[in-house]
Amino acid sequence: MGVGRGAIESAANAVSRGLGSLKPRVAIVLGSGLGFLADEVGRATRMPYKDIPGFPEPGVAGHKGELVAGTLDGVAVVVQSGRFHLYEGHPPEVAALPARVFHALGVATLILTNAAGGIRPTFRPGTLMLIADHINLMWKNPLIGPVAPGDARFPDMSDPYDGGLRKIARAVARDARIPLEEGVYAGLLGPSYETPAEVRMLQRIGADAVGMSTVPEVIAARARGMRCLGFSTITNLAAGLSAQPLSHAEVLEVGTRVAGQLGSLIKGVLRELR
Repeated sequence: MGVGRGAIESAANAVSRGLGSLKPRVAIVLGSGLGFLADEVGRATRMPYKDIPGFPEPGVAGHKGELVAGTLDGVAVVVQSGRFHLYEGHPPEVAALPARVFHALGVATLILTNAAGGIRPTFRPGTLMLIADHINLMWKNPLIGPVAPGDARFPDMSDPYDGGLRKIARAVARDARIPLEEGVYAGLLGPSYETPAEVRMLQRIGADAVGMSTVPEVIAARARGMRCLGFSTITNLAAGLSAQPLSHAEVLEVGTRVAGQLGSLIKGVLRELR
């Protein structure tokens, strides 16, 4: 377990060559069905994962498998179109490798998006949730093992999703009249959706939404002092809260439907970071 300096450096060097003179300040991780934002990057350079050491090809519909670097609303960014999930069999250090690579490239802010099931009774498909905190029920942590170069051994997780960035996001949503909820994201291993009993458990421990990503990246980013901001698109009601069976096709359809609002939120935050 653990990830060595060589793995991070090899991937970072490959990405750096693709970036040329661009120095990204913000990295954006796109979740299921949310690859639209990569197409809005100006003067884009595209780097397929197959050209980056240690980056596996994603195996989930809606995850393209490339880094896209350029500018978005005047800010130099690198966009991760397709993430690595633990349920695909990847170890935690692989799921967290992009976050560590972004830090090695000089990125200070990590914005993450995901598709999630709604647990809070008032949530409906299409709700956008600003992540205030998370609960790690994946039973895996990318910091286990020897300390990766640049990581803190015991990072403080009292403010995993930066309070200042969340304040900006709320202001952007208010000015744009985009409904934005705020809540706690529970990360589970998957790939099976949760049972109704598991959803009742999650309600009782304070979760508002549940998904299968984001947590490993945030832990690794915080271990390196990066600021994180997270958004969940509530694409379906969690098991037991709706009579409809859950499907990944529904996840992709709803994610596409609210893509414009989420894109406006992210670009609004970027404008405030210029």
